[in-house]
Amino acid sequence: MPWITACSTDDIETEDLMRFDHAGRSFAIYRSPDDEFFCTDGHCTHERVHLADGLVMDYVVECPKHNGQFDYRTGEAVRAPVCVNLATFQTRVEDGQVQIFIP
Repeated sequence: MPWITACSTDDIETEDLMRFDHAGRSFAIYRSPDDEFFCTDGHCTHERVHLADGLVMDYVVECPKHNGQFDYRTGEAVRAPVCVNLATFQTRVEDGQVQIFIP
């Protein structure tokens, strides 16, 4: 089950994200200013709040609870209080569909 279709490219606006749940896990799918797609674990590593309720600016997602920030391209924690990086997942676009690789 490695590549899973998460959504259509039309489902996410530029510089935005959406929640995707699959097989008991939750993910966040992002559309960058360069029209690329990225995927991270859906929950903030600080207090497990879902990032889909957060704010996306350029290549950063801000957690809606304590304003910690992550670079969604790499998962790197870039502003406190978050200090543990997010897991990231490979993405690709096939026939207008965003797919994520779940190992």
